[in-house]
Amino acid sequence: MNILLSFGSKYMLILVSYDVETKNLQGQRRLRKISRICLKYGIRVQNSVFECHVNASQKITLTQEILSVADLTCDSIRIYEMGNRYKGRVEHYGIKSTDDVKSDVIIV
Repeated sequence: MNILLSFGSKYMLILVSYDVETKNLQGQRRLRKISRICLKYGIRVQNSVFECHVNASQKITLTQEILSVADLTCDSIRIYEMGNRYKGRVEHYGIKSTDDVKSDVIIV
């Protein structure tokens, strides 16, 4: 089944950043689970940072999924809403350039 996601102005860029305590096996599992959740909605731009183009309901779902896994007594989750006019707000220098996540995406 092919799914075509077309990004229009109702979509916004959000930045998801997390710091998960990984001193024990449970923390390492939470780290992997949160990473997999973020990969469903966007692309990794740093080790624990994702850029996601989502609509308002997807942002709520993404947040709920992350918070259902995170242990907020020792983990930190940050979600920055960049809006849909983010182009002039994001500067990138150095290696690890990313694809434009706003372009159409085909999931096979």
